[in-house]
Amino acid sequence: MGKAKKRAFSITKAVKRNARDRVGTPKPSFPLPTTREKAAAKPKHKETLVDLLTKDDQS
Repeated sequence: MGKAKKRAFSITKAVKRNARDRVGTPKPSFPLPTTREKAAAKPKHKETLVDLLTKDDQS
């Protein structure tokens, strides 16, 4: 096997490494909710006053 290739200096990587040392690692990312998850979180129609009153009477 031949010699390992010497890596070129990258200013961008050096700046990011320096920032990580000073500030710390960034927070982990999280997936964006899908359209189905958004729809499930927020109902399409608000409950009517009659629905709210009958729900209170039952419980």
